[in-house]
Amino acid sequence: MSDRDNQKETQTEELTGLPDDLIYVLETGVEEDIVHALDDKNIDCVRELIKPLHYADVADLLERLDAEDRARLVEIIRTDFDAAILSELDETVRDQIIDLLGLDEVAVAVSDLDTDDAVTVLEELDEAEQRQVLNSIPAAERTVIEEGLAYPEDSAGRLMQREFVSVPEGWTVGETIDYMRASVDSEDNNLPDHFYSIFVVDPDHKPVGKVMLDQLLRTRRPVKMTEIVEPEKKVVAVTMDQEDVAFLFRQRDLVSAPVVDELGRLVGVVTIDDIVDVIDEEHEEDIMYLAGIGEDDLYDAAIDTTRARFSWLAVNLLTAIVASLVISLFDATIDQLVALAILMPIVASMGGNAGTQTLTVTVRALAMKELTATNAARVIGKEILVGAINGVLFAVFAGVIVWVWFGSQVLGLVIGLAMVVNMTVAGLAGTTIPLMLEHARIDPAIASSVFLTTVTDVVGFFVFLGLAAIILL
Repeated sequence: MSDRDNQKETQTEELTGLPDDLIYVLETGVEEDIVHALDDKNIDCVRELIKPLHYADVADLLERLDAEDRARLVEIIRTDFDAAILSELDETVRDQIIDLLGLDEVAVAVSDLDTDDAVTVLEELDEAEQRQVLNSIPAAERTVIEEGLAYPEDSAGRLMQREFVSVPEGWTVGETIDYMRASVDSEDNNLPDHFYSIFVVDPDHKPVGKVMLDQLLRTRRPVKMTEIVEPEKKVVAVTMDQEDVAFLFRQRDLVSAPVVDELGRLVGVVTIDDIVDVIDEEHEEDIMYLAGIGEDDLYDAAIDTTRARFSWLAVNLLTAIVASLVISLFDATIDQLVALAILMPIVASMGGNAGTQTLTVTVRALAMKELTATNAARVIGKEILVGAINGVLFAVFAGVIVWVWFGSQVLGLVIGLAMVVNMTVAGLAGTTIPLMLEHARIDPAIASSVFLTTVTDVVGFFVFLGLAAIILL
């Protein structure tokens, strides 16, 4: 194991009440102590507090600090800066840290990273900065990183690690073990720091299968690798989208998977630690899109966040105007019965919330590939039924409340009928809108909520005010 992965969170039990090996996150007390030490300019204290922290915790700390303290901390730990910190940082904060370190030091740090992490760090730099960093990296490492950057964004090629263990299919277990031991002692050791399996390849370097390390260690030296190999039934193409790779890992319970080029030759491996990050990233992206936010902007400047959110708010304004136009069609009705203006938001709100529940389930099912053409009709039917049942139940509640509130049974009937219709439509829209967007090759998480809100508002207002005009007036 490398020293980096032997690092433990060693905050004292006085701070946490837990033994060291049960501490998984940066403790607030330690964070506060570091901030106080920075304020007091106590460099030795800062170094002592930082020293036992895992690189991921240092990344969390850098993200939480303000710009001034962040610059101070980088300067203090500059000589012992762990390159792995860069791969754990939010993109916005990473850009700031790179500016503080300087491209020459970044180049040194990148050369210490696995190829997949190196690509992650460099892909966010502009072309000139990328070239400057790459020119400072040894030629062999530079070539591998450049190949990774040449693959499409969010593809398996960007995600894969180029360091892996592969052996010819004619080798024995003993030869494989001796090869790995010899590689460790050689100057050009290209074994990864950590790996879970050994890939067996044919003469064309195409993967035949893999042997898990536990199986290798349980097998006697003279046994051929082909006798214990697990046939590789699923390989990952370099151009496969990372979301599809994550789905494959989840479906097949994989810890690693071979990546092949267009000729089927083994060129890399995707490991479970990277897939965990992909799953987190994809889910975060979907949540942000459902809220009308393109990406996580927690660490962005206020003006950048404002600019990013403006477009979606503008779309929402247009949809709100459409709903208002529907209301304007019944202005005479509202003038005669002011209670309608008071009750309109209830109908629209209930429809919107019911639709959002359905929408969330549907988008998630599409992302997890659980909703397909085979079961789409059944799911749509179920959600319409759920919307109708909830509509009836809440229609009774709302109708009684309105009857008592305004002393009008007919008004209670109107809001009840409108609620049944709108919540039923919400169930239909919450499933069909994402499905139609998916069919049109548009990410359902991006646009579904805007369309859904428009539908539930327009239908809610139109049905409620229309029924009121027919029944009450």
